[in-house]
Amino acid sequence: MQIDHNARLSVAPMMDWTDRHCRYLHRLMSRHALLYTEMVTAAAVIHGPRDRLLGFDPAEHPVALQLGGSDPAELAQATRIAAEFGYDEINLNVGCPSDRVQSGCFGAVLMERPTLVAECVAAMIAASPVSVTVKCRIGVDDQDPETVLPGFLETVASAGARRFTIHARKAWLKGLSPKENRDIPPLDYVLVHAMKREFPDLHLSINGGITTLEAARAHLAAGMDGVMIGRAAYHAPGDILLYADQVIFDDPSTPKTAQAVVHEMLPYIEAHLASGGRLGQITRHMLGLFTGRPGARGWRRHLSQEAHRNGAGTDVVLRALAEVTTQAA
Repeated sequence: MQIDHNARLSVAPMMDWTDRHCRYLHRLMSRHALLYTEMVTAAAVIHGPRDRLLGFDPAEHPVALQLGGSDPAELAQATRIAAEFGYDEINLNVGCPSDRVQSGCFGAVLMERPTLVAECVAAMIAASPVSVTVKCRIGVDDQDPETVLPGFLETVASAGARRFTIHARKAWLKGLSPKENRDIPPLDYVLVHAMKREFPDLHLSINGGITTLEAARAHLAAGMDGVMIGRAAYHAPGDILLYADQVIFDDPSTPKTAQAVVHEMLPYIEAHLASGGRLGQITRHMLGLFTGRPGARGWRRHLSQEAHRNGAGTDVVLRALAEVTTQAA
């Protein structure tokens, strides 16, 4: 399947970050990487403002929607609604450790209820014309990942799931904040690679602590089917996404420059402003474009100071870009 190929490298779903503006920017940088939405709860899809929650630009394809929930019927209904918007994949969140998620009995707490996850996945598959996938942890709290993870994969795969993304850390639901859960629990890449050997017919991606394309390539070379990168792809997209097509997907095309991406964003920004949007809603995702390059500080400073002012337009972006080109000259 083509989407399996795209999943060789994906950008993680990140709350408050991977909105439609972020994904449009990322797509300009990589033709092939699979992009994920922020997590949206099934209840919000059913009862909330669907166009605002689910709408996206066709240029974002391939793009996957991540759903949160634990009620099979509700998830099936949300999946049917989402499919009408044209997503390439529907993903079930079994990895988010936030208190808000736990209170709703979804996210990482579902690692304790693999049979329920299997019921949810079966209902979603029955309602979906596209792939239904799962993003999970290796376990939670005092669970033994070496026992829990293979049992979880076997149970959920029996319901029809064939592609999983595994965050190679436990989630500690008691005692750690969501932010701490992204860094403090130790990574266990060895276990995730062992799962690929134990379940060779499943498409398994590895996630957690991967910050370079070289590290991604190493995981692929060691047998993983895909790699998901989160914060590094957001904060330094010039290092990850500008070169992803060539390094990960063997695309012979010449990588774009970050400056070229800025210019390609201008028509999109103008359309957003014309519809009543604000510049800062887009440029906040562009702050890391020049990370590690001459002028990056001036770029970030100018956008941070000016993009949120009333009436700010594309001239603000061009003046910020001048900070980069002047430094590079």
